Amino acid sequence: MAVLEHALLPVRAGCEAGFEAAMAEARPLIEASPGFISLEIRRPVTTGQVYLLLVRWRSVEDHRDGFRQSDRYRQWRALLHHFYDPMPEIGYFGDPL
Repeated sequence: MAVLEHALLPVRAGCEAGFEAAMAEARPLIEASPGFISLEIRRPVTTGQVYLLLVRWRSVEDHRDGFRQSDRYRQWRALLHHFYDPMPEIGYFGDPL
């Protein structure tokens, strides 16, 4: 069973291009994490909406206790978190019905 991490990323207006460039730089950090399966980021259809982040992990622990406690996450946070207002909330989902 894989776990799907979901987050809505509220990127500040006018910062979309910078966010997308930073995400391209940050992407290898998460992809190198044990338990990582895949990453998908969707752009908003209209200005002012949030980006959608979907990450597949082998387990919640691989994300929460592995990636989020790593030096890779500290680099990820430094690259991306200043773009968000407010900070995104994440959730986890199991197998499709």
